Amino acid sequence: MVMRVAEQLVITDYFVICTGRNDRQVKVIAEEIEKVLLAEVRMKPIGREGEAEGRWILLDFADVVVHIFQPDEREFYRLEKLWSDAETVEVPESTRAVEQIDL
Repeated sequence: MVMRVAEQLVITDYFVICTGRNDRQVKVIAEEIEKVLLAEVRMKPIGREGEAEGRWILLDFADVVVHIFQPDEREFYRLEKLWSDAETVEVPESTRAVEQIDL
């Protein structure tokens, strides 16, 4: 899910929210996002949180903040509900990653 939060927050423009089923998958998703953004647009995160636990990893790319949750964490923090007044951005099918990765 991609949410445009620029009107609600001054610190970032977009939240990207996704889910991994376990610690390993959450970490791999974070690593892949970093790898692709570095390779394709030469962008590195300016901040990174939660890597040790792997239950919720936050990657801060300034204008875009990526939240990668395990299901229980995503349900607990409910960012979609907290920022429900933000615009949801449709992501074209051609740019979506594989939705299910078995690890």
